[in-house]
Amino acid sequence: MGRLFSFGCIHFYNSQPKESGAGGVMNTDIKQFWDLNRMYTPLRDELLASLSDDDLAFTPGGENPTLGALCRELGETQYAYAQSFKTFKIDFSYRRNDDATLKSVAKLQAWYAELDRQLEAVLETVSDEDVADKKMDRDGYEVPLPISLDILREALLIFYGKASVYLKAMGKARTEMWRDWIG
Repeated sequence: MGRLFSFGCIHFYNSQPKESGAGGVMNTDIKQFWDLNRMYTPLRDELLASLSDDDLAFTPGGENPTLGALCRELGETQYAYAQSFKTFKIDFSYRRNDDATLKSVAKLQAWYAELDRQLEAVLETVSDEDVADKKMDRDGYEVPLPISLDILREALLIFYGKASVYLKAMGKARTEMWRDWIG
């Protein structure tokens, strides 16, 4: 039996629930949002493929961090989301103390790939009961678990908007996909 899932203006009908929480089978609601997020991660990979290690030191000035620090911040955000699906509470206090990720595209690529694996693995442990009964504690308000993944997608879009400003300031070409999706 399916069910209507709603949050704000987002509505979808889950017509094919399946068992989850047992290694490799993801809850249908979580999978729908995770699959949507996976459509956005190739932009991150395109960005990194277009950069050199020297590019990571660029800052447009003012109070803006280097591009490498901006990329590290995205990784720290994804780490927080991966951990949150273990505890059902998001905590953004994690800081990666490895400055090599500020200066190396290859290290960022490897770290992001590991974070993607970690997040997908923990999402596979979220049960149908978790989705039905638990909310994500966002330090002052709660949202349904699948919506937390939608908020992660919004964090990706915010990052891409910031990165786009950096790319334009550097005079870097953006791919057609980047221009179509981000500008």
